[in-house]
Amino acid sequence: MTVYNINLGIGWASSGVEYAQAYRSTIFKNIGIKAKFVFMDMFLQDNLSDLARNMGFSDEDIIWLYSYFTDLKIAPTTYTVKDLEKEIPYDITRREINGKVVKLFCTKEDIFYAAYLRKEGEDIVHRVEKVSRGCLIRKDFYSYTKMFTEYYTPVDNKAHLYQRRFFNEDGSIAYDEIVDGKDSVFRFPDKILSSKQEFIAYFMSQLGLTDQDIVILDRATGTGQAVFRNTKPAKLGVVVHAEHFSENAVTDKTILWNNFYEYQFSNADKVDFFITATECQRSIMLDQFNKYTPFKPHIVTIPVGSVDKLREPEGERKPFSIITASRLANEKHVDWLVKAVVKAKESLPQVNFDIFGTGAEESKLKAIIEENQAQDYIHLKGHQDLIEVYKDYELYLSGSKSEGFGLTLLEAVGSGLGMIGFDVRYGNQTFIKDNENGYLIPRFEKDDEPAIVAALAEKIVAFFNRSDLDHIHQVSYDIAKGFLTEEIEQKWLNLVREMTDHD
Repeated sequence: MTVYNINLGIGWASSGVEYAQAYRSTIFKNIGIKAKFVFMDMFLQDNLSDLARNMGFSDEDIIWLYSYFTDLKIAPTTYTVKDLEKEIPYDITRREINGKVVKLFCTKEDIFYAAYLRKEGEDIVHRVEKVSRGCLIRKDFYSYTKMFTEYYTPVDNKAHLYQRRFFNEDGSIAYDEIVDGKDSVFRFPDKILSSKQEFIAYFMSQLGLTDQDIVILDRATGTGQAVFRNTKPAKLGVVVHAEHFSENAVTDKTILWNNFYEYQFSNADKVDFFITATECQRSIMLDQFNKYTPFKPHIVTIPVGSVDKLREPEGERKPFSIITASRLANEKHVDWLVKAVVKAKESLPQVNFDIFGTGAEESKLKAIIEENQAQDYIHLKGHQDLIEVYKDYELYLSGSKSEGFGLTLLEAVGSGLGMIGFDVRYGNQTFIKDNENGYLIPRFEKDDEPAIVAALAEKIVAFFNRSDLDHIHQVSYDIAKGFLTEEIEQKWLNLVREMTDHD
């Protein structure tokens, strides 16, 4: 039995989808479920092994669509400049190094090779471009050996890609991809596949899926149809990672699904289960499917994160202490939180606020702090591992108007913090119980900043004026108990058993 988790790409700055998959990988290992994570995109700028390891995956966890039909393993890049020099059949007359690029010139032949290093100052080569008489003619991509080659020809004074060739470990040809703009034809020794959709369908058919296997679709753009048609007899699941509908377009008779999920929802009768991260989203989906579609899908709630234990302070929490943690991005509205704390200080002179995270808004926040002469009690703390930090604070603030799950919210309640945030789906409504462990601030139809800041400040003051902070902390701990790692592991075990038990 294997669970195949299907995604498109992965990067150095990955999205919540990849973090959710990496977390799932850890859970599966803990409970002894064999799992593979399949990536369907073409990777040109980096080695997939490096990107996946950076997220916490092991090489053996990964399947790459394009290397599946070769005997190459997913592995780090070890090919070096010296290896390249041995393979160049001409005299190298000059070498130039500029950052991550090493150029080797063969003057007599009017050829140079540009080796792109994995990191500046290293000798490890990710790819090599061959330029002849000023024209790019070839790119070779490496891991521990050559993985594939791209072939170019000049068209309108630009390099035009027309073919990729994929290799086995011994250098023999595994297959070719003939490229015409956005279209591709895949040529194997025994067959020709006329599109990437056919290529994906062929891949799915070669997995040898049985009724003991499960396919989980995390992203479906460009792949959904081929996956849907080639999963049986395995069970098919779809993970809903974000808001799944456009609220402004809903009427009594129609609903506009998020375009990332429209295909999956329109074919929900072929899906064995959907997964949401919160019970709130599950409930909304069930109501919407019942109202707008003929389908009655099986939807389960399995959070995309957990806490391994509840964390309590070793002594007293810092009095009047507030924390927030997020990317310092416009949509997180940390500026509202700063201004609210400034206003709250008029009534709470002891208040202090620590902001953890980095991002584009950092200079803006620093200016607001200085403008309000708040440097003594509002601090930008940068990016840190906070798992043992939350427990020293009393209150967590969230300025986001949309939080699909909110790992920082979970970590905060797991350390017993009181919570203040907007009454918005889905994370805030999951982790904040209004008037119990904090406050949910009613949604504002427009971003009326003075009114929003005043509302936040009012709740901050109300929180610290309460006499039952110990009770507030206990309510947060009680909420977090449902998100302990052992609870999430059991949810996955139950789902896998349900899907593969055919007695």
